[in-house]
Amino acid sequence: MSKIADLSHHQGNINWANASKELDFAILRVQDGSRVIDRQYKNYVAGAKQYGVPFGNYAFTRFVSIADARVEARDFWNRGDKSAEFWIADVEVKTMDDMRAGAQAFIDELRRLGAKKVGLYVGHHVYKQFQADKIKADFVWIPRYGGPEPSYPCDLWQYTETGRLAGVAGNVDLNRLTGSKSLSYFVGGMATAPPAANQKPVANAHIVKAGDTLSAIAKKYKTTVAELVRINGLKNPDVIRVGQTIKLPGSAPAKAPTQKAVYHTVKHGDTVSGLAVKFKVTQAQIKSWNQLKDINKINVGQKLRVK
Repeated sequence: MSKIADLSHHQGNINWANASKELDFAILRVQDGSRVIDRQYKNYVAGAKQYGVPFGNYAFTRFVSIADARVEARDFWNRGDKSAEFWIADVEVKTMDDMRAGAQAFIDELRRLGAKKVGLYVGHHVYKQFQADKIKADFVWIPRYGGPEPSYPCDLWQYTETGRLAGVAGNVDLNRLTGSKSLSYFVGGMATAPPAANQKPVANAHIVKAGDTLSAIAKKYKTTVAELVRINGLKNPDVIRVGQTIKLPGSAPAKAPTQKAVYHTVKHGDTVSGLAVKFKVTQAQIKSWNQLKDINKINVGQKLRVK
């Protein structure tokens, strides 16, 4: 783990069994403008899902007007897999006079369609020209190779175009987190579900709002993520939902939820990583529940606990 790669059909066929061992998450190209659909996109999505790699979608933009930007955004949304954790407008070529307006129209259209997190990829050399600081996106991604970090504020830094990734024969673009957003933000750690109706405040507790993360809540109330996990009986600190009540230190500890075990009979093509994604658990949990010596060796007909 620890690598963040953006991938397009230029990377060719990928061995996801190997790549998944190095990836924290992947950013997959869906299209280049409206006319070119990335020919490997669906294969990459299938591989990422099979091996439990979180992914986001990006589109290289070619819009020539605000109306065209909205059309491109709709094409992007319709072609992109909705399991993506986020969506990105890749804006690096001047295709209309007011690139700021075009990029904003593209981003706003994605939000209207239902995208919860929409980022902006903008070339370092055109950041000022495109007035990227005035474009309202949820996060910013900037490329700058062979030198210092970008001169402009960003959350992701594409630091090389000649990186290496297991399972890929050639060069790969690699990225680093550089802003205040943690890894959990990009792999599903933000609360985005619809809020509960008429949710009332609870004494010594926090009601989760859209955009909240457990780390931000811990910081606000001067406690730790570990403490919030403990007193709330949380299974995954990266998954909270809007309207959820998070007890704060000093409140009564939450009772550990009881859960009935769920079992799955292994079929041809099943993998532990794929089952972990399907049943929303971790590979480590499946290994522990079933006392597996090697998670890469399971047999057709074998009965595994998956919940």
